[in-house]
This record gives sequence, C-alpha cells and structure tokens, in this order.
Amino acid sequence: MLSNLLTMHTLNSSEIEISTFILVGIPGLEHIHVWISIPICLMYLVAILGNCAILFVIRTEPSLRAPMYYFLSMLAVSDLGLSLSSLPTMLRVFLFNATGISPNACFAQEFFIHGFTDMESSVLLLMSFDRFLAIHNPLRYSSILTSARVAKIGLVFLIKSIFLVLPFPFTLKRLTYCRKSLLSHSYCLHQDVMKLACSDNTVNFFYGFFVALCVIADSVFIAVSYVFILKTVMGIGSHKERFKALNTCVSHICAVLIFYVPIIALASIHRFGKHKSLMAMILIANIFLLVPPLMNPIVYCVKTEQIREKFLGKLGVR
Repeated sequence: MLSNLLTMHTLNSSEIEISTFILVGIPGLEHIHVWISIPICLMYLVAILGNCAILFVIRTEPSLRAPMYYFLSMLAVSDLGLSLSSLPTMLRVFLFNATGISPNACFAQEFFIHGFTDMESSVLLLMSFDRFLAIHNPLRYSSILTSARVAKIGLVFLIKSIFLVLPFPFTLKRLTYCRKSLLSHSYCLHQDVMKLACSDNTVNFFYGFFVALCVIADSVFIAVSYVFILKTVMGIGSHKERFKALNTCVSHICAVLIFYVPIIALASIHRFGKHKSLMAMILIANIFLLVPPLMNPIVYCVKTEQIREKFLGKLGVR
C-alpha cells in the first residue's frame, strides 16, 4: 500500500506544472557575466540613443519629409522595439544573475520579440520597393509614394505583424509545462518555449513554421526587387549615373545583411550542423537582437549624407 502511494506521488509530481522558466546567459562563463554585461549595456544604450536620434532628426527636419525617411523611421521604431523587448531579461541574467521568469512574462516577451522581428523584416521589404521605384521611375516617385500612402502602407504592415504573431502567446499558454524549465537563451523565443511542453505542441510547431516562412518570403521578395534594380541600373548609359543609383541602395543592403545573416546562420546551424555548438548558437542569437538595432543608425548616418549633415547640425558640429 505504501509503495503504491509512493509510486502515485512520483507520477503526480512529475506532471506538476512548472511556475518558472529558467533563462541562460553564456554557459561556462557565468563567473564573468557581470563583465559581459558592460558591453551589452553599452550596445543597448547606443542602439536606443541612435534610433531615437534618427527619429528626432527626421521628425524635426522638414527637408527629410520624404518616403525614404518615413520608411527609415519605421525601421528605427522596429529596432527600438527589439531592443526594449529583450533588454529587461538580458540585463537581469548578465548583470544580476536573475534567471527566473514567469510563463506569462515569457509569453509576452516572445510576442513582442517576434512581432518586432516581423515588423523589421516587412520594413526592409518596403524599403527595397522604395529603392526600386526611386531608380526605375524617379519622375513619378513622389506622386506614387505620397505621405498619406506611406502612412497607410506602414499601418497595414504593422497590423499584419501584430496579427501574425498574436496567436503565439495563446497557443503557448494552452500547453502544459512539466519536467523541463531550462530555456536556451537569455530571452524567450516561441520555438524555444514550445520545446519545453510535455503536452502536444503540433499546432505551435506548424504555426511557428508558417511565421518563419513569412519572414523568409520577405527576404526572397527583397532579393527579387534587387534583381529588377540591377536590371534597371544596367540600362543606364552613364557609368557615373549607374554608380550614383547603386550608391543609394548601399545603406539598405547593409541593413538587410545585418538583419538576415544571423537568422540564416542560426537556421543553418539548427538544420545542417552535425555537431551543433551551443556557444555558437547563443552568440548568434544574441547578435541577432543586439547588432541590427546598434548598426542600422550608424550605417544610415555614415552612408546617408542628408541624415549625417542634419544630425551633426543638431549637435552644433556644423
């Protein structure tokens, strides 16, 4: 009788739903997490200040009221969203060694991270269309992409990003989590949380795959748009005009590479890596959230003369 009760207790305890997920920093380097938090804090600070500066300059300069800069504002907003979504748990893990997070807080964080990720992907797609239109049909560029039309396009893609990832927290909440509580990163991702469930997560798997395909589709359309851009540029007779046209795309190409290369690298490691390196996956995952918001303002300030001059003017340098 006693043995039966013990067996029943063991079975029941194994099915007890966990109340806290455990985040991880960099395994093996826990003793220097405080030192690692210093560059992370600096990266977040530069990213937030840089994107706020981009928004401020575009908002206060009438000469920057053009479609290209409106789309750049949307990119800065999505970068700010990514930074602010991941900032709380990253700093808690690395600065205070506080690794616990409640399921509801985790679900909320992954909603915002995936939502702003899809938003950034959508904005990069819109920016590629903007560059194609500016090069292919410069005379009608301003009349096609009016301020009102750009605002409507931005609103449509914002609503799309929200509704695309809105099912994530609800589908995760319906799952049962027991036995396992250790996540793979210092922030919450849908696919990472989903793997901890001890109930059927088939719906989560296929819907997560669908959302990933949507982001991949954006990258494919961006590539197609650049095929048409190159075709248009090759039709320009003057080498100087060709270079000038392509030079307007450099900042956007850098932003695309900065955003998509970590995603592709991480997906490749998961799919094709025979001997997966946990350290490599964690570093790439952190790069994905830290580097694009940090580098995009820098790239656009360096490569876009109007932004650079207005920014330096605000600082009183010019």
